[in-house]
Amino acid sequence: MLLTISTTGNAANPATDLGFLLHKHPANAQAFSTAHGTAHVLYPEAGDERCTAALLLEVDPVALARRGRGKGRGGAPDAALAQYVNDRPYAASSLLAVALSNVFSSALRGACKARPERAEQALPLRIEVPALPARGGPDLVRKLFEPLGWTVEATAVPLDEQFPEWGDSRYVRLVLEGELRLAHALRHLYVLLPVLDDAKHYWVSADEVDKLLRAGEGWLPEHPEQKLIVGRYLSRRWSLTRQAMERLELARLADADDTDVDEIDNAVDEESDTEERPVPLAVRRREAILAALRESGAARVLDLGCGQGQLVQELLKDVRFTEIVGVDVSMRALTVASRRLRLERMGERQASRVQLMQGSLAYTDKRLKGYDAAVLSEVVEHLDLPRLPALEYAVFGAARPRAVVVTTPNVEYNVRWESLPEGHARHGDHRFEWTRAEFRDWAERVATRHGYAVRYVPVGDDDPEVGPPTQMAVFTTTKTADTADTTHIAATADTTGTTEATARNEKGAKAV
Repeated sequence: MLLTISTTGNAANPATDLGFLLHKHPANAQAFSTAHGTAHVLYPEAGDERCTAALLLEVDPVALARRGRGKGRGGAPDAALAQYVNDRPYAASSLLAVALSNVFSSALRGACKARPERAEQALPLRIEVPALPARGGPDLVRKLFEPLGWTVEATAVPLDEQFPEWGDSRYVRLVLEGELRLAHALRHLYVLLPVLDDAKHYWVSADEVDKLLRAGEGWLPEHPEQKLIVGRYLSRRWSLTRQAMERLELARLADADDTDVDEIDNAVDEESDTEERPVPLAVRRREAILAALRESGAARVLDLGCGQGQLVQELLKDVRFTEIVGVDVSMRALTVASRRLRLERMGERQASRVQLMQGSLAYTDKRLKGYDAAVLSEVVEHLDLPRLPALEYAVFGAARPRAVVVTTPNVEYNVRWESLPEGHARHGDHRFEWTRAEFRDWAERVATRHGYAVRYVPVGDDDPEVGPPTQMAVFTTTKTADTADTTHIAATADTTGTTEATARNEKGAKAV
């Protein structure tokens, strides 16, 4: 099983720098033990103008048969028919991908202390794989590699050159050429070799999702064949494939917002969430929301920004709520919510009432239409002020439930929190916190634009000087919103009435 990597250079940037990047000296032939044989690294040529590194994997068929019995590849038809006589020692597959990862682990990470500047540069690379199993043929090979910047030469290997009428085998001779960083090239191979083979020699477990996402960082979220790649890499295990696709969607949303995944996936913050520490207030807030929903007569309820699922859990206790949907952009939060609700152990009737799904409230979503009520509990303050009109239109304009319940912190009450330093927001991710007047101003404008009536309910002890710790607005439909007006709202970032809140909270947000 053979793979070669070649590059060109000159006296200023010699091609032999490839040895530094791979952490393997061109003057030495080295051997590395693997679970299924021995991996050899050698350099057929090494000069300033051209250098080639070869990875030769010598597979022990007996070790492969013994280790694979009852696992992964061991269940494949060709292995079942002939465990000791098959293509495994010769055709590039997951065996070669694993060897690539083990032998060139530092190069895969892009780490090179000796030549850090070269590790960051795109190099003229030529990669050759003489025998590559490709279920899908040369066309699929091109579909997988060309979007990544490679010039692809995939030549089908005939079943028998003496009998051309027999047609082509499922193997191709692969040549890739392009200007890429070496680390990126190795990651492409690590993922796509087993994808093309459409099989793995080992059991695919949950940690394979993390491996895929690490190796696919920067290219997999936007790849046009993403679904095929994820499905094949994870051996079509539905639960793992769904998990990987959800995390890739989160990466796409973060990229669309020009932010980090960790920043957008931060709904679970047990250390810094000072707002949730006073448990009685959290309970009283949920009680106030439930009371408003019951008063509205809602049966089908959306919990938008459901976080860890506390409100969904309370809604499930009341049989009058026949359909409950929790929506959050954070897969981490949804995972915690799923564990809290014990969805996997829930009875069929109860499970039919609840659903958790990923989504961003900054975009319209046809899945949210047709519900009786929606809840935005401690959500709006997590958005930048210019993004609020997008949320406003997505919820009040596009989804348009009969009732909407919104709760948000009352910044005036912050002086009553002994554990909260002056000038700090209640949560590190709060982009602003409104006074009672600012909240009412925003709510009145939303209600007017979208044809809702609005009333206000204090949540928690209503302090005579600074008001309640949480303020709540309950919106109910009164008429059909003007189409032209809502279209204008969707396209315009209207921050009227929020300038004072922005100025007051900017200092506090930076401090946090």
